[in-house]
Amino acid sequence: MQLNGMIHKGIGGFYYVEAADTVYECKARGIFRKRKQTPLVGDSVRITVGEASQENTIDEILPRKNTLRRPPLANLDQLVIVASTCEPVPNLLLLDKLTAIAVSKQIIPVLVFTKTDLCKVDELAAIYHHAGIQALSVSCKTGEGVAQLKALISGKLSAFTGNSGVGKSSLLNCLDASLQLPTGAISDKLGRGRHTTRQSEIFHLAGGLVADTPGFSSLDLEKSEVIRKDELPLCFPEFLPYLGRCRFSSCTHTKDKGCAILRAVADGEIEQRRHESYVSLYEAVKDLKEWEID
Repeated sequence: MQLNGMIHKGIGGFYYVEAADTVYECKARGIFRKRKQTPLVGDSVRITVGEASQENTIDEILPRKNTLRRPPLANLDQLVIVASTCEPVPNLLLLDKLTAIAVSKQIIPVLVFTKTDLCKVDELAAIYHHAGIQALSVSCKTGEGVAQLKALISGKLSAFTGNSGVGKSSLLNCLDASLQLPTGAISDKLGRGRHTTRQSEIFHLAGGLVADTPGFSSLDLEKSEVIRKDELPLCFPEFLPYLGRCRFSSCTHTKDKGCAILRAVADGEIEQRRHESYVSLYEAVKDLKEWEID
């Protein structure tokens, strides 16, 4: 019997595929090794369910819409970037790089600012709203923004990222109280001890799917994904209406004369702090060679 499903976990050469409301333990066919293709958590696959003592096999990996290198995931709909309003103070350059990486992968970025009961974040959230990026203020103590985040997660495959101390575990507890996750121990609920090999796994949450990625921090994503300088302007959604309108086709949108982006910044149509992040990111990649990226 053949079924279509999604890989929810992979460990020790076995892949656990959810198909037709059942989870099947599968082995990947040898053809994938010859093609140097590795099945990823999040992959949509076609499997054969073996009869009697025969093993179940993954026969085909269906086309992917995106992948991440670290953690290795496929077909994400959105990346939920968690940052605290204070303790620790958010790093705007890092947030802008993460949103740009998401856009480059055709993943919807969603910024979630936690601990809003301690510090207000209206001004910061407004910067991202102006840029066309969803930004929520969430407090697990007051319940602010929790319902809105649940609605965003419903029906989608999401991954959460954020550095230590920003409140990812508390946030997931707010979304589903039955998880009862201790801080920093998201995977314990899924039956994996702290000292076992911990792999990415997808679980159901708030009407959607969430990729549990143990140890997945903003730093992992920042270091493993590089955006080429020519592609970088496309990863700032607020730049799009102005691209192609600069005086020179070689415009880098950093300090060039006749730049439509710079004019929009001066007119308040693009946030200056976002443009400053763009310039910093451009400077970091402008001299990279292709072999250094791949």
